[in-house]
Amino acid sequence: MDAVEEGLSRMRRRYTAGRLLERDLAPDPFDEFRAWLHDAVTVGIAEPNAMVLGTVGPGGQPSSRSVLLKGIDDGAFVFFTNTGSRKAAEIAGNPRVSLCFPWIAMERQVLVCGSASTVSREATRAYWRTRPRESQIGAWASRQSSVIATREELEALAAEMSERYPDEVPLPDFWSGFRVVPDTVEFWQGGVARLHDRLRYRRGPEQEWIVERLAP
Repeated sequence: MDAVEEGLSRMRRRYTAGRLLERDLAPDPFDEFRAWLHDAVTVGIAEPNAMVLGTVGPGGQPSSRSVLLKGIDDGAFVFFTNTGSRKAAEIAGNPRVSLCFPWIAMERQVLVCGSASTVSREATRAYWRTRPRESQIGAWASRQSSVIATREELEALAAEMSERYPDEVPLPDFWSGFRVVPDTVEFWQGGVARLHDRLRYRRGPEQEWIVERLAP
């Protein structure tokens, strides 16, 4: 066991950045999220739109990975991926997902729980056109989550796709967007002595948002 591993039990940060009180919240969680995202961008958080997507596979096995938020549209958080990927396959089997935005440098975190569904083909195509060419070629080259023999195999496929599509790169039929409609959105602010603030928006019986404070 090295010194870093030995020191794990003593690793902690004292959170002192601020408080999160009910009176400070926007009535709608998306408005509050936009404000927090703006703060994350303003202070220079690396990849401020990165979020950890949690899904559940066959037999109840959870899995998670980082993806990029690419839109907030009509009451949903939107991201894009290869529909042959593990995440897409698990969403197809169980649409219940979670999203976590770990803005730890700001002593903040946002947790979203809800259901995912695919966006329209038109919306997927519109986003696809904004992607850099190299990212489009990479999407064609990678059969995401499948087993490959070597790195060279992947690079060869990318070179092949680049030659096949010297000009405009078409949208693959195995690539789509997903929109996550939340049932709950929790805003977490680190607090002194681990007395963190956790305020959760929850949908009520009339689809209104109810705010609850959770114990840290």
